[in-house]
Amino acid sequence: MPPSVARRRLTALTAVGAVALTLTACASTDDDASASSSGDASEASSAFPVTITSTLGEATIEAKPERVVAIGWGAADIALALGTVPVGIEADTWGGDADGYQPWFRAAVEEQGAELPATIVAYPEIDVEKIIGLDPDLIIATQSGIDQATFDQLSAYAPVVAHPGEAWATSSADQVSIAAQALGVPAKGDELIAATQDAYAAVAAEHPEFAGTTFAYVYGGDQPGALGVYMPGDTRVALLTDLGLELAPSVADLEPDPGSFYSTLGLENADALDDVDVLFTWFNDTDEQAATEAQPLWQQISAFSSGAYLPMIDRQLGMAVSVASPLSIPWALDTYVPQIAAVVAKAS
Repeated sequence: MPPSVARRRLTALTAVGAVALTLTACASTDDDASASSSGDASEASSAFPVTITSTLGEATIEAKPERVVAIGWGAADIALALGTVPVGIEADTWGGDADGYQPWFRAAVEEQGAELPATIVAYPEIDVEKIIGLDPDLIIATQSGIDQATFDQLSAYAPVVAHPGEAWATSSADQVSIAAQALGVPAKGDELIAATQDAYAAVAAEHPEFAGTTFAYVYGGDQPGALGVYMPGDTRVALLTDLGLELAPSVADLEPDPGSFYSTLGLENADALDDVDVLFTWFNDTDEQAATEAQPLWQQISAFSSGAYLPMIDRQLGMAVSVASPLSIPWALDTYVPQIAAVVAKAS
């Protein structure tokens, strides 16, 4: 599908995101805009206090947050798409720019004319002191690896909305829904979720060949002989199934590793992937790719040997589809969908 077609199919999602992003950027100038702003204010004022329960504990938010810190994948994008520019976000040292900002996030903030938030180092440990120094009144960490000790420490200073189940296992829709509740704009959250699903459905309709095409999303770059597969619940898998592809039964039937949506298979068991039409993977760099692909057992994976294989080397695109947020998806799909279509064609 040409990029121009993908952009047209994403009009609904982009429009909703644009509306959300401009709510705090400029004042209304007509009766319709005033009515809309009044409705948003009314929704927010009636939404508090609210208590949100996560696996790590409760967060009670007494009034609409003004100083939001966003930790983990997608939290910053979601807050921004819901009308709140965070005061602090987790720095992306893998797929971000030299300053730690992801390109779609930076572009959205700059489009508003707003100030870019402070960046917070979160790996190997979260910089708790920097978060506290930002004087937050809400910390969103719905798709993160925040642990109990950090949750308890931060909760002494501000409500912390953590993951509702396992760490790193919150669906994109749940992330939006929870953040919208915390920010007092649940209706806007529903709009974003619906627009995202409409965009996915439009791509699936444009590409009927995706339906019935089985796939696996794997990673084998850890060390020689390594091979693991991403399971249902992982955002990368969810995105591909939302676009119409089907997770191969050989993968869907695996038991995930404890507390994760990833199953360690081992390259010696790669023949289990014989029912996979298209193989997706990612690499940190071209050296890792070359070393992995040179392994004889890797070369025997049927989808790889047939050329129905899509390795992700572009870190920004890889992070965009992993985050799968209301901001990253419009940024990514113009590039990602044609790549998927090309590799599906090789499986036909």
